[in-house]
Amino acid sequence: MGAACRLVGRSAVGAGRATVRAGRSAGRTAVRAGRGASRATVRAGRGTANGTRRIGSASRRLTHAQGAGRTGLGQLIELTAAQSAGDALVTAALAGTLFKLPVNEARGQVALYLLITMIPFVVVAPFVGPVLDRFRSGRRFVMAGTLFGRGLLCFAMAAAIVPGDVFTIFPAALAVLVLSKAYNVSRAAIMPNVLPADIALVTANARVALFALVAAGVAVPIGAGVSAWPGPEWALRGAVAVFILLGVLAVRLPRHVDSPDFEEREEDGRERPHRWRTLLNVGPVVAEGAGANVAVRLYSGFLLFYLLFLVQDGNLPGLAPAVTIGALAVAAGAGGLAATAVASWTRNHSPQVIVLATLALATVATVAAAIVFTLWTAVAVALTAAFAQGLGKLALDAIVQREIGEEVRSSTFGVVEAFLQVAWVIGGLVGLLLSLFTDGTGGLSVMAVLLGCSLGWLVVRRRGRISARDARVRAATTTTPDDPRSGSGVPDGSGASPAAGDAAPAPAPAPDTGSESPEARPAGSGTRRPAPWKRRRPETGGTTTAIVRRDDPPAEKRTKPLTNPHG
Repeated sequence: MGAACRLVGRSAVGAGRATVRAGRSAGRTAVRAGRGASRATVRAGRGTANGTRRIGSASRRLTHAQGAGRTGLGQLIELTAAQSAGDALVTAALAGTLFKLPVNEARGQVALYLLITMIPFVVVAPFVGPVLDRFRSGRRFVMAGTLFGRGLLCFAMAAAIVPGDVFTIFPAALAVLVLSKAYNVSRAAIMPNVLPADIALVTANARVALFALVAAGVAVPIGAGVSAWPGPEWALRGAVAVFILLGVLAVRLPRHVDSPDFEEREEDGRERPHRWRTLLNVGPVVAEGAGANVAVRLYSGFLLFYLLFLVQDGNLPGLAPAVTIGALAVAAGAGGLAATAVASWTRNHSPQVIVLATLALATVATVAAAIVFTLWTAVAVALTAAFAQGLGKLALDAIVQREIGEEVRSSTFGVVEAFLQVAWVIGGLVGLLLSLFTDGTGGLSVMAVLLGCSLGWLVVRRRGRISARDARVRAATTTTPDDPRSGSGVPDGSGASPAAGDAAPAPAPAPDTGSESPEARPAGSGTRRPAPWKRRRPETGGTTTAIVRRDDPPAEKRTKPLTNPHG
């Protein structure tokens, strides 16, 4: 009996020792596994940090290339890209709550949505633009104010989105859109102040647009994932942090971003023309560029809603409706990216020619799609419309930045944005109506006629302006005296010139062109004037000098900006 008990005890002791050995072995294995997992996690974190650092360094090299970091253009590009990411977070958060509008809903609700989108632009044009012009010397703080304001509005929407307070969310969303457009107007107005000497205006605008598109494309899936889990309020809270941080960075932009305030009187003592009177007389170059962009934007709005309702009604066969809509969306995105790439490549090519070329390209593509209307021609025309809209808008921004003076530049951008948005809404409404009565060929034929008439009118107007200018140049060359030092370089219209050796008569007052230039000085002031066909016309902001020659449009010669000491 005792031997049996001793045997059982020894067995129990052996089992306990085996259990202890097994526990120690399992513990060592778990520790090794934990250490391996921690090392793998650390390595993954380091790899992610290194990849992020490399991406940031590469982005910094791209945004600060060609002197952009020295003049402040690089900081402006980064700020605009980050605020575009913040807007994308807001859009993703509100997509499933406030602005969820399926395609298969009634056309009346879609029309109401289109009309609502015009409200912020109606506010921007008459109010925001003049306010920005009044605070030219504090544009950094105006831009920071738009960012801080959007941060506060996003905080209010995050608090109201859970209980579903539409009366708070809806006005706040419209206010966010207004402040976003105000930022874009202010950013476009200060572009000449931060433009390096080696970069053209179209190229600089293309860089800003490209980085903004990339940042928005990265932020949209992040915002959609956060909105799905843990909720859209967290996406809005993330947008709050982004906008507050960007507001601080906006204040830290270089000081030459701000422009000096102009005096209310001209140098000769005359009062400046009224702001709105000057704004409505923007000149033929800006008017032609704006007219072409209005036609392209109307066509873009028409094509968006027309093709969507054709897909819904089954008039665009070939693929499933969801796949077809996805293909059209991908084509539109590719067209926008291609527009920014081509704008970067154009460099010093004339923006006036670029604007007309985009309208001509849209017209040709529409005619071809109207003749042979299939799914793939619809995809091609969607890509062409997005390309023409993006490239034409970048060229129009360059035209306004070059041709419009500092005192009304923001107001001009505000009015241009309002006209473009109204044209887009009108095009969308036309697309809704034509989708009820026509098929793809009929609707595209109507738009082809409209685009063709617009292009013809703009070309005829441009040729008339060029012919009138050439006539003035020929008249100036025939009335120019042999000795360029003895008389005026600009004929006064009488056809007479002072004889050699006679005293120069008192010059007639020069017409009010809205800016004072060295060529407008009276004869006999001791300054030799250039010949009329080589006359230089400096801009009000002093950022570019247009060389007016017989060939049109004038080539740009980059000079050192007056307000940018690093140009």
